Amino acid sequence: MRASDATDVSITRRRLLVTGGLGVGLVVAWTVWPRTYSVNLTAGPGEHIYGPYLKIAEDGRVIVAVPQVETGQGVYTTLPQIVADELGADWRTVAVEAAPINPLYANRLFMTELAEGVAPKLAGVADTFATRTAAMVTGGSTSVRMYEEPLREAAAAARVRLCKVASRRWDVEWEECGTQDGFVEHEGKRLRFADLAAAAADEDAPDQLPLRMGKLAGQSLPRLDTPSKLDGSVDFAADVRLPNMVYAAMRQGPVGVHRYAGGDVAAARQVRGLMQLVSTREWVAAVANNSWAAERALELLRPRFETKGALADDRLIATALDEALDGDGTRVVARGDLSASFKDATVFTADYRVAPVLHAALEPMTATASWSDGLLSLWLPTIAPEAARQAVARSLQFDAGNIVIHPMQIGGGFGRGMSAEAAIQAGHLSRQLKRPVQLFWSRAEAIVQGRFRPPAHARMTGRLAGGRVAGLLVKIAAPAYGAAIARTLLPNEAAARSLIGGGDGFAVAGAETPYGIDDLAVDHHAADPKLPLGYWRSGARSYTCFFTESFIDELAGFGGTDPFSFRMAMLGKQPRLARCLSTVAALGGWQGGQAGTGQGLAAHAAHGSFIAVLADAREEGGRVRCDRLVAVADVGRAINPDIVRQQIEGGLIFGLAAATGCAPGFDHGLTRARRMADLNLPRLADAPEISVELLQSNDEPGGASELAVPPVAPALANALFAATGRRYRQLPLGNAS
Repeated sequence: MRASDATDVSITRRRLLVTGGLGVGLVVAWTVWPRTYSVNLTAGPGEHIYGPYLKIAEDGRVIVAVPQVETGQGVYTTLPQIVADELGADWRTVAVEAAPINPLYANRLFMTELAEGVAPKLAGVADTFATRTAAMVTGGSTSVRMYEEPLREAAAAARVRLCKVASRRWDVEWEECGTQDGFVEHEGKRLRFADLAAAAADEDAPDQLPLRMGKLAGQSLPRLDTPSKLDGSVDFAADVRLPNMVYAAMRQGPVGVHRYAGGDVAAARQVRGLMQLVSTREWVAAVANNSWAAERALELLRPRFETKGALADDRLIATALDEALDGDGTRVVARGDLSASFKDATVFTADYRVAPVLHAALEPMTATASWSDGLLSLWLPTIAPEAARQAVARSLQFDAGNIVIHPMQIGGGFGRGMSAEAAIQAGHLSRQLKRPVQLFWSRAEAIVQGRFRPPAHARMTGRLAGGRVAGLLVKIAAPAYGAAIARTLLPNEAAARSLIGGGDGFAVAGAETPYGIDDLAVDHHAADPKLPLGYWRSGARSYTCFFTESFIDELAGFGGTDPFSFRMAMLGKQPRLARCLSTVAALGGWQGGQAGTGQGLAAHAAHGSFIAVLADAREEGGRVRCDRLVAVADVGRAINPDIVRQQIEGGLIFGLAAATGCAPGFDHGLTRARRMADLNLPRLADAPEISVELLQSNDEPGGASELAVPPVAPALANALFAATGRRYRQLPLGNAS
């Protein structure tokens, strides 16, 4: 999986990006520099390559190369289903494999949307920049939105080539032939793909491809990854086993500036199976012939770390946000004339806060590294394989062309796999020990060393007129979230520093509500809470939706209007969202949000999709209880409706977890939570009754995997107000304001 295998580049990316710093002009020039890329798929015995996405074997198998990582969201089914539909394949013969690193697979859509937030001047060339840097990223609900078109084109080209070979055997025009269930057909005659695969691979496809919509699109076909997960045959990163492999456990210091200052080495060496203690300035690792011995040795070592300056602390985080909110901000969204709207008017104001939260994935950080003859191979749960490869190369001062990344299926990473710390550490250990090393972080280490969704503090100010919101000012103090993500993905720090600056639209994404508010402004107040940040399922929308949808409810109350009717009156230009909202009110038995009903509503639009959520909630013994969640979503044309429902249901539970828990709390650079049990996550007994309705739509597919997360928290908060008469303006929920 070497990107160098797929490129014909006479000027290296490093040379252009580093020399003399990077300006906008240089980036634009770099993106238009002529460049060609070749396919680097590997064909097994009897397999024939049909472009970067597809292989057809002489035994009839159709193998789809998927550039997105399977994290449970179903891309190992949905993306192959697109190919099978366009190709006319038999679903029973479809297989899937991870695509190698190649600029041809770059997620241009994700990088464009990121650039729109952090580097608007470069948004127009971000797609080409993504290709140049082989930015393969799984995130942002982009899988179908990004890859449906190239997958359909690849399948259509293969279909034409198969038809050409069959048509010559039948002495007819290829346009008269069709495909279905793994056969090429013409007037009752049939030929298997298997019999045509070898000859068709040498055919040419026309420039204008005849795209079609077959019979598989829109069907809830069985998932391709389910059988191996049920029988345990699928390999996750921790399942990798290599000859002569050893096991390592890791300890790092508190969040902030620190260095390893030693420990009780004599006690650690008493552990049977311990082979070596390895330390750097930032961390110490125990290497043993089994994972238990490695972890036990670190427990006895009791490593010490020296720190400098202020360390992450709940009080310091809150102070940083308060100071940022009271300081100058950058206007990210401006619509109408807000100053005129607020002049001499009665306005309503409310403050909201969210704490930093964890991914809380079942799979802790892990990586397996094997150093041999100057080649480093890495098996890891990454959602950004090329970024991981470059990060390892920079840290080890090693040629990235000699690093091979094997992206494994992920045990619910929710964005955590965008960072590559474990890969760097495992690579360092393997190079030093000259043998394969599997590194596994303990649960406590994974929590303390998380890459957190940032904390935020919002001040909402609104004016009512005619039963509607006439003006809305959204001020959000939060770290430069998009800049942190860009620094993770860009090839080097010089590029990151040159491309980003000013207000961070990614940090306030979703704050521009879908409602028809004539005068609206969104300001970002950059704060630095001294926390490591990472991509988190739904990103900033998970807190901006809480701010806006909670405040919309409050404004409805100030205006004496039912929250449902209040919202509907402002959705005249959003018919798809209005339909979601009216349907969820009907299905959920909306009672007007009156006191004692315990019902709350929230709506959200993101990534071309729309959703409305109704929650039934109450407070019991000082704890928030959610009894029911009803969701109605319009995600456009659904490739596999069951997988979409799974993503909506999973998003609702994830949103519930983030609304009531996931916040580890900080004292002196360390999290107070050290176990999953400390995070107040919902258990099976806490799971509410869930109903999901998908609205039929012929619109282009929108995002589904992140859509349901943001509206859960405000729907719960609004339901708690209806149940208790108290407003909940903080996440996690639990403290009323």
